[in-house]
Amino acid sequence: MLDIKFVRENPEVVKQNIKNKFQDEKLPLVDEIIALDKENREIKMEVEALRAKKNTVSKEIGKLMAQGKKEEAEQVKNEIAKGNARIDELSAREKVVEEELKKKLMVIPQIIDPTVPIGKDDSENVEIQRYGEPVVPDFEIPYHTQIMESFDGIDLDSAGRVAGNGFYYLMGDIARLHSAVISYARDFMIDRGFTYVVPPFMIRSNVVTGVMSFSEMEAMMYKIEGEDLYLIGTSEHSMIGKFIGQQLDEESLPRTLTSYSPCFRKEKGAHGIEERGVYRIHQFEKQEMVVICKPEESKMWYDKLWQNTVDFFRTLDIPVRTLECCSGDLADLKCKSCDVEAWSPRQKKYFEVGSCSNLGDAQARRLGIRVKGKDGSKYLAHTLNNTVVAPPRMLIAFLENNLQEDGSVLIPEVLQPYMGGKKVLIPNK
Repeated sequence: MLDIKFVRENPEVVKQNIKNKFQDEKLPLVDEIIALDKENREIKMEVEALRAKKNTVSKEIGKLMAQGKKEEAEQVKNEIAKGNARIDELSAREKVVEEELKKKLMVIPQIIDPTVPIGKDDSENVEIQRYGEPVVPDFEIPYHTQIMESFDGIDLDSAGRVAGNGFYYLMGDIARLHSAVISYARDFMIDRGFTYVVPPFMIRSNVVTGVMSFSEMEAMMYKIEGEDLYLIGTSEHSMIGKFIGQQLDEESLPRTLTSYSPCFRKEKGAHGIEERGVYRIHQFEKQEMVVICKPEESKMWYDKLWQNTVDFFRTLDIPVRTLECCSGDLADLKCKSCDVEAWSPRQKKYFEVGSCSNLGDAQARRLGIRVKGKDGSKYLAHTLNNTVVAPPRMLIAFLENNLQEDGSVLIPEVLQPYMGGKKVLIPNK
């Protein structure tokens, strides 16, 4: 959510930003916001003037009564009563205006970083760099569910009967591999100085609207019927929500946290061959990283966060690349974002396994997360988040890149301690 003062003073900047995000339908909102802001400030000024006048004339009543001027005193009382009625009328209107103003402001997208490429959708994202050499073996690589089935490691049919499409049972070595990756990711981030956290897996609506846009909320979140609770789509939601309404001492920043959670997503509109199996699902687990920092440090932390994911995948010998997300692919609260994509030897292309985002002060403004400086100044914190790893999608890249011609799967050295010392998985069939 943008600062109303910024919108008031820079309407053309806000409008150009909307155009850069190809959301022209939102352009009229800028003028509507400015008009509501003007009305709101005029109301406040009139109410302040009426209250000042009331305080002044109230003192006259006692003097007039003492002088025996009852009729004049009654006239002053009537004048005060009219002023009170007007104040009540204005106050009621003020609430309506402020609510409408906030509602419209929350739809206006965050000002994107000037380095973000302009483009309509993810097809115009820009490759930044590749890490590792992508390899296509000289044998055919089966679809990832077929690889898992060779280890008796997945049951989609039973999951469909129990919960419907988009769910799965992982079993045996594949389930163990899933947990091993999560455990390794936890320790990887702890070794990099992040504090490990297991957060609440449900959050209230005021936290939901604080961490994401309304469109994201509708497309992603599952609501608990009859309660003001939502299942989280990522632990970032409850991790940022942890600081709602807080004033943090500048000396305590940055807060660098890594969190584990299950994630629940509607995944509306998922389709196509790669939506089968465990690529796009309603339930998965993830290791996340979150940073709360000073504004001047957010760019530095942004680069550190995506590099963590690249480094993590490279320790598992999985080739990856980074993509700069273009303006049209950025969610409304993000000012800059990049995707980390892993190499798929079967598809002979990269696919997304993580996303790093700098949200500037957007979430902090919505949630009231402020920082108290050493000099007593107060300002909004900046928030960032990034995926460390999100199996079972990551397992697709892992299995394909470590699959051998005989159907076995090699276990990288860093993961072997989490797999009971196993160096290779041998298929059952």
